[in-house]
Parts: sequence; C-alpha cells; structure tokens
Amino acid sequence: MAYQLKINGQQLQADVDADTPLLWVLRDTLDMKGTKFGCGMSLCGACTVHLNGNPIRSCVTPVAAVGDGAVTTVEGIGDDELGQRIQRTWKSLDVPQCGYCQAGQMMSALALLHQHPKPTDEQIDIGMGMNLCRCSTYLRIRQAIHQVAGELAPAKESEDAAHS
Repeated sequence: MAYQLKINGQQLQADVDADTPLLWVLRDTLDMKGTKFGCGMSLCGACTVHLNGNPIRSCVTPVAAVGDGAVTTVEGIGDDELGQRIQRTWKSLDVPQCGYCQAGQMMSALALLHQHPKPTDEQIDIGMGMNLCRCSTYLRIRQAIHQVAGELAPAKESEDAAHS
C-alpha cells in the first residue's frame, strides 16, 4: 500500500505493507540512513525519531500508525534552532565515540530540552535513560545537554518568579 508520509517537512511516499516498521521505511525505502537499528525491541533507543514532536521508537512503530503525523529524523533536527545547537554542541564536545547510538541520543535530547529547557541531572537521567550507549559516553551526553540548556533563554516561569 502507498503511504503519504510527512518526514522532515517533506511529503514522501512509501509503497510498503502496513505493518512495516517505520525504521525500515526510513532506511530501506526512503534511503534515510541516519536512524539506526539497534535492538529491534524498543530497548536501546538507537532508532528514536519524533512523531508530532514526541520521541518514539521507529523499530516497533508500524508505518500505518504514523497516519498524517509529522515525523522528524536526525536528518531534520537541523531545521530547528534547538536541534542546531544540539548538533553543534555534540560536535564541539566530541560526544560520540563510535557514534552509532548518537542519532537516537540527539533525538531524545531534543525532546528532553523541549520539555525541560533547564533540566536537572535527574531529569536528564530519566529523559535519556532508555537510550543505551555501548561506548558509555553518558557523562559527555549529560555535559552536552547542560551546555545546550545554558545557551537557552530563561524559562518564562523563571522570569515571572524573578519579577514577583
């Protein structure tokens, strides 16, 4: 069946079975290799993409479940200012070692920073906890998230509290 998918702001078509995991549609049908296969069971986070701004595991999400939702992959995070900051910071701090899990790490970090613009270590641990890194670059990932958060404007509620 032909599916019309909105991916990284573009309308793309994929002629696949309804139960085909989104990961394989992205990688094999649409030739978007940034999203990685890790475990195939939604346990490692290497395949994380966003659907309507929410992180999902593309290895277990059938393409039919996407519907008319907007998918963002690691190839598309540079279209967002926060995504650009994440990319720059990951590079400047040499976060990746082997790099295999980093697409999923960056996608989860983007979602975390949208939810918590100034996250605590605990919020980072929770938000990133389902993303595994075989090279154990967790401290560099946390440092990068804090650095990006430090570049962000203060949250509105923080400004309001300061003025009361």
